[in-house]
Amino acid sequence: MTESSNDKNKINLGTANAAAVTGTGTSAQWLARYNSSLMGVFGSPQRVLVRGAGSLVWDADGKEYLDLLGGIAVNALGHAHPFVTSVIASQLSTLGHVSNFFTSPTQIALAEKLLELSKAPLGSKVFFANSGTEANEAAFKLARSHGGKARPTILALEGGFHGRTMGALAMTAKQAYREPFEPMPAGVRHIAFNDIDALREAMDGTVAALVIEPIQGEAGVRPLSAEYLQAARDLTREHGALLILDEVQTGVGRTGSWFVGLGAGITPDAMTLAKGLGGGFPIGAIITFGEGPSHLLSAGQHGTTFGGNPVATAAALATLHVLESQDVLANVRTVSDIFAQGLSKVEGVTDVRAFGLLIGFDLAEPVAAGVVAAALEAGFIINAPRPNTIRLAPPLNLTADQAQSFIAALPALLATAVAAHAASQAAAAAATAPNMTEGKS
Repeated sequence: MTESSNDKNKINLGTANAAAVTGTGTSAQWLARYNSSLMGVFGSPQRVLVRGAGSLVWDADGKEYLDLLGGIAVNALGHAHPFVTSVIASQLSTLGHVSNFFTSPTQIALAEKLLELSKAPLGSKVFFANSGTEANEAAFKLARSHGGKARPTILALEGGFHGRTMGALAMTAKQAYREPFEPMPAGVRHIAFNDIDALREAMDGTVAALVIEPIQGEAGVRPLSAEYLQAARDLTREHGALLILDEVQTGVGRTGSWFVGLGAGITPDAMTLAKGLGGGFPIGAIITFGEGPSHLLSAGQHGTTFGGNPVATAAALATLHVLESQDVLANVRTVSDIFAQGLSKVEGVTDVRAFGLLIGFDLAEPVAAGVVAAALEAGFIINAPRPNTIRLAPPLNLTADQAQSFIAALPALLATAVAAHAASQAAAAAATAPNMTEGKS
């Protein structure tokens, strides 16, 4: 008998790499290999995940988790969605990559679909990248092209996060991210969050663009008010600056509408997307609205090797199709209400901010990291963007029962975290207390 091509491919992987594909091995074994082979920029991984289905994932030791973070708002349809995976496999078996000297039907169709969903006016365009930070790099260059030497300033907001490449990092406010790599690209000023007076004072004829997230996810799910968004649109228009909305985390149905800014009645000059757009497959995009912004970057002024490749754009088309055809956005709103009502009743939760399935809730004590650790042990994946804040960004097709299971577990998780925090404080106090027997003979 002759070997099939699939059998040959499996054999050629080698024993160690074949185990990687199947997830064979214990967490301890994989973590040892991780620590000896990967840079430590992410710290120590919390778990080694090997399989997913819907909103559930399993680690290398076989433990099951409810994924309430969704790859940080990436897995819009959960893990291994059958339609999305079938479209990816079909496209990859037909045409996987072409250079940007060429295009493909999926690239064109996705651009058309995004222009349709964003209700973009005639003359609007799309540029595809591989991630949110790359989409924001394109936005940075768009602002520079618009501003030139006469408009050297880009405004961004305190608390904002736009990525870690240098242009996007310059627009990101967190000093801990920026300081090791300074000097930053010049011209970016950070102004107070949600402060219309501060915006009005900063806005003048030297400003090329205002770059804002309608809801700041990394800062703990903080929304800009409708009044601020409207003021941003009015003031940028008045002073000839671009309004660029970073909807990398909030776009593509995350909040129960396709896009936050457009849902609030604001048409920007440009909007960046990524995360949930590909349903887990890497893709980013910037949409420019109207003729003016769409012609700021000309041939040769920007580009990417992998952006808009046939597989990524097919994955995004499949994701958008499921979101539309199965009315997933209605589910987002329904489950969001369950979280908002349930979380607000939990003792120790002081504030809940639920925007679809982008949810932040504050705790009475700074024990968020302890809650994350306790949740992981209990089989829930969540995130702590601040010491007293938990963030949830689960798959958009999360069920009501799955949401309820976390709400029911939260009081015990909080109790565990509070007890651990109290014990840690007591131990620290004991370690620093003066020795009462010191000096006695």
